[in-house]
Amino acid sequence: MIRPPAVLVLADGTIFEGYAAGHLAENGVTTGEFVFNTALSGYQEVITDPSYAGQIISFTYPHIGNYGVTPLDDEALRPWCRGIVARDLATVPSNWRATMGLESFLVQHRIPAIVGIDTRRLTRHLRQFGALPGAFGHASQEAVRAAAATAVGTDATDFVSQVSTPTLYTRGSGDVHVVAVDYGIKTTMVRQLAERFRLTVVPASTSADAILDLRPDGVFLSNGPGDPAALGDQVAVVRALVDTVPLFGICLGHQLLSTALGATTYKLPFGHHGSNHPVADLSTGRIEITAQNHNYAVTPDSLERGIVSHVNLNDGVIEGVAAAAERCFSVQYHPEAGPGPHDARYLFDRFETLVRTGRMERA
Repeated sequence: MIRPPAVLVLADGTIFEGYAAGHLAENGVTTGEFVFNTALSGYQEVITDPSYAGQIISFTYPHIGNYGVTPLDDEALRPWCRGIVARDLATVPSNWRATMGLESFLVQHRIPAIVGIDTRRLTRHLRQFGALPGAFGHASQEAVRAAAATAVGTDATDFVSQVSTPTLYTRGSGDVHVVAVDYGIKTTMVRQLAERFRLTVVPASTSADAILDLRPDGVFLSNGPGDPAALGDQVAVVRALVDTVPLFGICLGHQLLSTALGATTYKLPFGHHGSNHPVADLSTGRIEITAQNHNYAVTPDSLERGIVSHVNLNDGVIEGVAAAAERCFSVQYHPEAGPGPHDARYLFDRFETLVRTGRMERA
């Protein structure tokens, strides 16, 4: 396949040369914040995770697209990432589940890509200097460089309003009713909750009173994109829900719950994006391998209520909080595992126990 030459330029002026793939942007330039993901598989789930809104995903695994894509693996109705970076993009997928190739999927959803660059060098650069805004495309190097110079990251930006469902919807059945607040909820999360509860998913803009009017037995706070410090309205809603109904938060939901419990958040240098992060559950001593996708974290020693329940064994980042008196807990990582290991799916069972009994339970 003959691809047009393309260039990638970071905001600090670093240049990578490659070839344009996927959707070819009309002006030849795509901007966003560059982050790298270390997962060895599950590229479709990564690309369709709404938490990547505003970002360009660089895959550290050198060969992606080899098993194609299937609608069964979508984590949202459409990808929200700005673009894709890969060393090698397979042109001939081979898998009995595949309905199309990855590049056709990118074209269908208008997601630009750049391939053929040294993703190892890019990853090392982002590790050293942090997640950087920038640009890539098949326009002239001068045009891409100019776009990179004005590109912005995800700081202080509300992406949640872009990715949240515009209308309420329901899933599942049963005797227990849970309301999930959609900050960018993944399909696998909905599936895990609907297997246990009668589930109502509501927009991120829903007020605390409107949530309580639905008479939930518990409330779930989903994952989502961007900077939690930009979501003051959502924090106020969570703060109003604390101590009124059992709460379980994941990823952005964890950051919002922690903020409601008095904590602050900060931006990690290059975030955690991958499916092999070791986390310790401090209540049991159990070590689990987890899937993660976040650029922000809870500031150490800033929590005013509750305790730290989980920590990342790579760098000590807070990975979970719990407040037994307020009947709430949350984790920074992704126990639904789409993609990733299933070590942490017990947390959905822990939430069910909390909702049914009002008591926090160890695994």
